[in-house]
Amino acid sequence: MRRAEAQGRRALGATALVVALLLAVVASLALGARGIDLGTVLTAVLRPGDPGLDPVDLVVVRELRVPRTVIGLLAGAGLGIAGGIMQGVTRNPIADPGLLGVTAGAAFAVVLGIAVLGASSPLAFAGLALVGALGASALIAALAARPRIADAPVLLVVAGSAVTAALTSATSLLLLSDPETLDRYRFWTVGALTARGLDEAVALAPLLAAGLVVALLLARPLDALALGDDVARGLGVRLGRTRALSLLGIVLLAGAATALAGPLVFVGLVGAHLARWLVGPRHGALLPLAGVAGATLVLAADVLGRLVAPPGEIEAGIVVAVLGAPVLIALVRSRAGAAL
Repeated sequence: MRRAEAQGRRALGATALVVALLLAVVASLALGARGIDLGTVLTAVLRPGDPGLDPVDLVVVRELRVPRTVIGLLAGAGLGIAGGIMQGVTRNPIADPGLLGVTAGAAFAVVLGIAVLGASSPLAFAGLALVGALGASALIAALAARPRIADAPVLLVVAGSAVTAALTSATSLLLLSDPETLDRYRFWTVGALTARGLDEAVALAPLLAAGLVVALLLARPLDALALGDDVARGLGVRLGRTRALSLLGIVLLAGAATALAGPLVFVGLVGAHLARWLVGPRHGALLPLAGVAGATLVLAADVLGRLVAPPGEIEAGIVVAVLGAPVLIALVRSRAGAAL
């Protein structure tokens, strides 16, 4: 009876989160500096050739808000799932691709590629972001393997924050030394969803889809790994293979998300914890729902950033950081943050 009640609560929580995502999508399409009623938004999306549409409304919805919404969905989902994988494989409840330097590594590689190699295409950005995310992930994996850090979740976050600070400083140095690069990426470095088109989302969506497939393959091994290395090994889990696949999934998801939206922090942390709170620790349900939670968080932050300082905007990365910092502090201070 209790099991049925628990399953009912989990289904209700998952449904509520999906509804919240749908509302965030509608708000992202309808709200902004230019007031457009919902009926006009739907007409612009579904029937762009309708003669009754105001041309300005049509451009705002289809050329600005639709790409912005799609990019927020993809980037938020990628970071949410990456956060779930990272917390599972490190058994660290405060792990996050942004906090541990993965997104900062991707950002540094992209800016370095622009400044040195003259990279300009979405595919080039994606390749550079993946290389940067891989390098930062390998460094964090090496740090996490050290016994002193592996047993202390906060130490890993401190080490990751140091990596993030170093890479962010190097990125800023490159941007400040090249005004053209700075002008082109001044929004990107703080996690904005503007100045990007659907072509970039289309180019990077296959990488995110591959990362999602890897995440689903990892669900059962991560469940076993949560019981400890010895138990997982006894259950037939190949630890080296699981950790290598986890690294691949994190690199694909966080690297592609960063190439799309810039170095967003706290999305993986908040998304994974919200999903765990709603559906429990099983990664088969947790990882997909962490993606839904991450997408909802990024879209909600982007909409909030449009509304709080009209006629200007606050970038989604800044709003997410303001919302995520108290969550991190609460997790560090709580006894629940001691272990997954």
